[in-house]
Amino acid sequence: MKAEDLLRRYLEQRREMGETELVLDGLTVDEVMRLVGIKRGARPRNVEREMPITPEAVSGRADGERVPGEIGAAQTLEQLSSLISSCTRCVLYKTATHAVPGEGSAQAGLLCVGEAPGAQEDATGRPFIGQAGQLLTKILQAVNLSREEVFILNVLKHRPPGNRNPLPEEVGACSPYLIRQIELVSPKVILALGTFAAQTLLDTRLAIGKLRGSVHRYHGIPVIVTYHPAALLRNPAWKRSTWEDVQLARRILDDANA
Repeated sequence: MKAEDLLRRYLEQRREMGETELVLDGLTVDEVMRLVGIKRGARPRNVEREMPITPEAVSGRADGERVPGEIGAAQTLEQLSSLISSCTRCVLYKTATHAVPGEGSAQAGLLCVGEAPGAQEDATGRPFIGQAGQLLTKILQAVNLSREEVFILNVLKHRPPGNRNPLPEEVGACSPYLIRQIELVSPKVILALGTFAAQTLLDTRLAIGKLRGSVHRYHGIPVIVTYHPAALLRNPAWKRSTWEDVQLARRILDDANA
């Protein structure tokens, strides 16, 4: 592996662990950026965007309503899926092949929330079916859960071009769908997969390294934060931490069902 790739991977790991500062040992920021092949003024492809999430953007509230309009009026997941399939609330529908509403059991005890559809998801309209999705399926199976028993969805319902990071306005546009889906499924526990899912659900800018390992709450529903399966493919060392997180989610689910 090239030195540039090693340094890039190291910086990604530091970021994922929640660190926001780095001692450069005499190097300037520009020198480090040149070393990893990033031009001044360019945004690194994998660097997380700090999202200025507001309560209004996350909750979808308007005039006292938690989810306004036809989204809040939807009474079934099928009705929501139909609305999502014809959604034009942000520009992502213009470049996407298919909307990806989500799938699984409408009575799921565990709800898995990811970031956004990837290429294979965009091509099929189904969530988490690529390499990361296959890993998620194995993780669920390890705690005796099948995909059919849980509900799997993403914060964004259309794929961002080139798998770029979600923009704040896109997260805000899709959040009412996410909120209504959670209301309809009414899960016992939510597994937030990755930074964007966790930040959106918890209305925070904290990095994932600061959020995982604790039980958070989303309108009373326990939320466990863990790494996105795609991150595990890049950094297998995080699989142990993810295993601990998923086991915690399973224990909460079992306690709720007892």
